[in-house]
Amino acid sequence: MVMCDKWIKQMVKEYRMIEPFEDSLVVKGKISYGISSYGYDFRVADEFKIFTNVASTIVDPKNFDERSFVTVRGDYCIIPPNSFALARSVEYFRIPRDVLGICVGKSTYARCGIIVNVTPLEPEWEGYLTVEISNTTPLPAKIYAFEGIAQLIFLKGNEICEVSYSQRKGKYMRQHGIVLPHVE
Repeated sequence: MVMCDKWIKQMVKEYRMIEPFEDSLVVKGKISYGISSYGYDFRVADEFKIFTNVASTIVDPKNFDERSFVTVRGDYCIIPPNSFALARSVEYFRIPRDVLGICVGKSTYARCGIIVNVTPLEPEWEGYLTVEISNTTPLPAKIYAFEGIAQLIFLKGNEICEVSYSQRKGKYMRQHGIVLPHVE
């Protein structure tokens, strides 16, 4: 079952599910963020890792070379054409045991050819969310820090899962900052 704004507010109070939490949708002069009818639009922080081929490394998820990224801090990030950047959420999430969050891109960015990777927030996962932001256009694309980047849709399970992300000691548990891919 998809959870509505009333339920999300209840989960925020009960589990501290989203911190900081914006209990209304902020839209004036911003790419929207905060609670919506059936989800939560989260913000991106001011640190970005922009993909680069300067070091001519091989992209290998089992042995990722940090030289594949250039780290940038600021009020915005320019993603080169046909490239991507990693960023993290401003919000810290604590997902309850009977909930699954699904991250989907925002329409405003999608209409500009900027895509946020769909990713799950599994039951009992917590941390800052690392997101991948792709620029699918042949032009540079601008991403604004501290504004909305994607929406989380929360699904409540009919029953509690047998093994949660926390119980299986998921490798991205309690991540802080932008966490690069790794295999344990």
